[in-house]
Amino acid sequence: MTFEVLNKYAEVNAEICQENDFIPSSLFDEYGVNRGLRDLNGEGVLTGLSRISKIVSKKNVNGEKVPCAGELWYRGYRVEDLINSLGRSEFGFEKVAYLLLMGRLPDPEQLKEFSDIIGSCRTLPTNFTRDVIMKAPSEDIMNSMTKSILTLASYDENEKDTSLSNVLRQSIKLISVFPMLAVYAYNAYRHYVLDDSMFIHRPDPARSTAENLLMLLRPDKAYTVTEAKVLDTALILHMEHGGGNNSTFTTRVVTSSGSDTYSTIAAAMSSLKGPRHGGANIKVMEMMQDIRAHITDYSDREKISDYLEKLLDKEAFDRQGLIYGMGHAVYSLSDPREVIFKQYVTELAKEKGRENDLLLYQNIEELAPIVIANKRKIFKGVSPNIDFFSGFVYEMLGIPVELYTAVFAIARIVGWSAHRIEELTNRGKIIRPAYRSVMEEL
Repeated sequence: MTFEVLNKYAEVNAEICQENDFIPSSLFDEYGVNRGLRDLNGEGVLTGLSRISKIVSKKNVNGEKVPCAGELWYRGYRVEDLINSLGRSEFGFEKVAYLLLMGRLPDPEQLKEFSDIIGSCRTLPTNFTRDVIMKAPSEDIMNSMTKSILTLASYDENEKDTSLSNVLRQSIKLISVFPMLAVYAYNAYRHYVLDDSMFIHRPDPARSTAENLLMLLRPDKAYTVTEAKVLDTALILHMEHGGGNNSTFTTRVVTSSGSDTYSTIAAAMSSLKGPRHGGANIKVMEMMQDIRAHITDYSDREKISDYLEKLLDKEAFDRQGLIYGMGHAVYSLSDPREVIFKQYVTELAKEKGRENDLLLYQNIEELAPIVIANKRKIFKGVSPNIDFFSGFVYEMLGIPVELYTAVFAIARIVGWSAHRIEELTNRGKIIRPAYRSVMEEL
């Protein structure tokens, strides 16, 4: 059967699928189904317990839940305290990774040992780059990475062993090689698909994850301390975000079935790549390009506000009625990651001479919540999320848009691994929520 015939068959029959699979919204209300496992206030359905992280968006005041400035905690520490405790030129990815995996901060000796292990594990099997990564390169780097993750299972003699020691070993190895899987996949795509130059740098075991990521990506391997520091901060902020986010919950679900580490992380990757999850910063960048095409004076707040209204009214950009980078499923008054990150964004923008672009972002950051509040019925408030600034940072760092979600994955693999280990430690039942059948009996 030719592609054209199959494609036509699918187009015709998709309408039949849609007709027979459609369920009226009224039925979800009738049976009390919380769609997306969240209620109208954005409160998630409780499905488990965790010691790994905590998100705070509301506080109890006189017996009533009141929205508050967002907080993100890793293993008992507020994430801003972890970041602020680092020296001016100190990189914290490895330190925070140890904290999330082991449950406590490392002392200097433990940190050196862990960092040395991460560095020494930044190797791939012989000819893996040539035989796996460079074969069938794709613009979708997340798919390329997922292929590599599943193939790495073939090189692991203890692939199916789910003992904690083996899973920790596998997790550390994957954390170590994720930057290589991402950058090498992009370089293969750039060379074979975009007909550009090819270069494959070896990682430096003595450098941090953020430094290696920049070094692997750039032809001259050069980067500034500010660039590496900002990227390191981005990785820490993206490293973990509670057990309820889509990809981490996927990690928990697949782990509960008894599956191996490679399959579990591959499933998490497939979840993260969605535009409603890890791919959100790409939509922000596309939206910002559209705004720049229509607004030339970035200080004209009235024009910016008018254009934001057009976005909400489905009269501009992709006509979806959304201002991307605004709002979050959990946070209301503020996303703590965005609050922390924007100070580093300001520093990088000054170094790169991008103050004018920064002004546009700052004006949208202030105006969008006002415009949204005037246009929409908001149950829990709306504020910028970390995706609002992250794409801008990646652009200033020279990271191609194809790698944006992959950079998210390079960070979040730590959180996934921590949750997988916690799920295995407690070895509860297989996660199996219920769906009520509304099928018509014939």
